[in-house]
Amino acid sequence: MRSESRRVLVIMAKAPRPGAVKTRLESSLSADAVIEFYRCLLADTLTLARSLNDVEVAIMCPDLDVGDLAELAGAEVRVVAQKGEGLAVGLTSVFEHFAEGHQQRTIAFNSDSPHLPRSVLEESFETLATHDVVVGPTHDGGYYLVGAKTSHRTLFANDGMGTTSALQKLLARARELELSVGLAPPFYDIDVIGDLTRLADELRLTPEKAPRTAQWVKEWEGAERSRTGREKP
Repeated sequence: MRSESRRVLVIMAKAPRPGAVKTRLESSLSADAVIEFYRCLLADTLTLARSLNDVEVAIMCPDLDVGDLAELAGAEVRVVAQKGEGLAVGLTSVFEHFAEGHQQRTIAFNSDSPHLPRSVLEESFETLATHDVVVGPTHDGGYYLVGAKTSHRTLFANDGMGTTSALQKLLARARELELSVGLAPPFYDIDVIGDLTRLADELRLTPEKAPRTAQWVKEWEGAERSRTGREKP
């Protein structure tokens, strides 16, 4: 995709290493299972991103993860190191790198929501045509995407990232900065075992949404049935 694209979708990702990704699932899954699950989520998220027309796809990640993610993502996806540590810093880096001075509609997107309808991403880019910021809330008080046309350097300050107040703190900060905000439909990402169970139910009916993840989930459910001796209702 050409670097002069007016729409950029940036996936917030980490290299699939033990203790670095999906850590809240580690109490329910083995370390190897968590890593393989994340690999599937990321692969399907990249497929979803590439399905959009006239959108540059990129990855923002910690500096140490650039090489591993570039190998996983392939040559068509630009992988950029964030400036500093933590998700809030990563989000600030997204808009400083891709939007500041370019007026590009730029959306930062979770790496664990490949089951999101493609139409939501398209509509979120359209929302940026008439709003300063677009936000996709999650049901647990966070957000799965955030977009802007330029960099707002303090937008993610004191954001409460990873807490149930992350969304409200982001919206409050946007109000302080007098930014207009459009909301995408609420959705869920995959943080805890209940989210995984919900995803399994969805992908059992529509595996084409995220084929690699659906296959992993199918194998996981089979292993769980063998372990517990119970059929899923």
